[in-house]
Amino acid sequence: MFVSSRQETANGPRREFELGDEEFRFLASFMSKETGIVLSDHKRDMVCGRLVKRLRALGLREFSQYCDMLRGPQGHAEVENLVNAITTNITNFFREPHHFDHLRDQVLAPRLNEQPRRPRVRIWSAGCSTGEEPYSIAMTMADALKGCDGWDALVLATDIDTNVLRRGEAGLYPLAALDHIPESYRKRFVRRAHEADKVQMADEIRRLIRFRRLNLHENWPMKGLFDAIFCRNVAIYFDKPTQRQLFNRYADRLFMGGILYLGHAESLIGVSDRFEAVDKTSYRRIK
Repeated sequence: MFVSSRQETANGPRREFELGDEEFRFLASFMSKETGIVLSDHKRDMVCGRLVKRLRALGLREFSQYCDMLRGPQGHAEVENLVNAITTNITNFFREPHHFDHLRDQVLAPRLNEQPRRPRVRIWSAGCSTGEEPYSIAMTMADALKGCDGWDALVLATDIDTNVLRRGEAGLYPLAALDHIPESYRKRFVRRAHEADKVQMADEIRRLIRFRRLNLHENWPMKGLFDAIFCRNVAIYFDKPTQRQLFNRYADRLFMGGILYLGHAESLIGVSDRFEAVDKTSYRRIK
């Protein structure tokens, strides 16, 4: 069995690249080992299609050559390009808005009364993609904490894909992105960019975010604890054992009572007993 990328010619379709069983099994094993991401067989078409551009850039004619390169001394350096090609980055501002309502009302607003004791807030956007999620968090934070004056407030935004991190750090988005941002936030936190079809996130919001590359499958360099962690539509790429390990590590990085936000298709049932559900796909650390 193979999956191919085809091009149309005068004589009909011509097979350009073939992704055979052996090569796909190797790529799936390599991705699992390096990142924890599971590539099941039904994703073979996707893997083939997304890697074709990379093979062309390297001047390779077959997937077997690419697999040989990954096995060799260049393999470790190629991981970033492989991950950038395969991972999906579909997001928008204030996606699943109930999470941001909960963050504002149940996590941030109560902290105003605690300011003299602990004027520090840390929120982690794990799998931040092109930045819409961490900017949504930062806008919510600035609103709830009255501009964050006097607060040591920070959003850590991490992703394994360096391409999307660069886009997030730039803070530039198409005009259409405004449709997903509440009007009151648009006026306060969004500026017109030099490009006619772009908008720029305001400096006061950009200053609240630190974009960093992080492979969730590797060691985490962060030392402090977080008040909330957003890990939405990330765990779906991992198998159950990897999910259990991931959520246990998240619990270790949350304050007791801290909140973990998951994607709409994700659940902790049968995966972790260290959280309790407090709202739709919102969980509080209890142990």
